[in-house]
Amino acid sequence: MSSMKGEVELDIPAEKAWEMYRDNEIISKIYPEMLARAEYIEGDGSPGSLRLFRMGPAVSSYVKESMQKIEKVDVGRSVTYRVVGGDLRDMYDPYRITFSFAPVEGKEEEKCIAEWKAEYELLNSSMPPPDKARDAALGFLKSFDKFKPSHEVV
Repeated sequence: MSSMKGEVELDIPAEKAWEMYRDNEIISKIYPEMLARAEYIEGDGSPGSLRLFRMGPAVSSYVKESMQKIEKVDVGRSVTYRVVGGDLRDMYDPYRITFSFAPVEGKEEEKCIAEWKAEYELLNSSMPPPDKARDAALGFLKSFDKFKPSHEVV
C-alpha cells in the first residue's frame, strides 16, 4: 500500500480545530468553494458512521462527492475513515484518510499542527497518486485560520 501525507500549522488550538472538523454545519461554511456540504448520513461521527462530503466548484472537476465510513476516532486528536463511495473510490481502493490535530508544544492554547495522511492503492497504473486530494485537503485545513463563526463569543 502506498501512502502520502502533509501538514499545516494553524493559528488556533487543536481542540478548536477538532471541533470545527467534526461539526457539519461549521465545516460546510469554512470554505464552501472547496467543501459545499458535509453530513452524517448514518451515525453521529463515531466509528461505523457514514459521512458524505459534497465538493464545491474549486475541486468539483476532480471530485464531486466523497462517501466516507469512519473507522477510528481518537477524540480530540484524529479521525480515520475509508472512502466507500464517490469519485475517489473510482481511482483508489482502498483509500484511507486520517485527519489529525496536535497542539504545538509550548503554544497549546494558540497553535496546532493539522495533518492529512492517505493510504491507498491505485486501481489503475495510469492513475496518479492523490496529490490533488492532498493539496486540496491542506488548503482546506489552512482556511480554518480565517474562519470566524458568527456565533463565537470573543
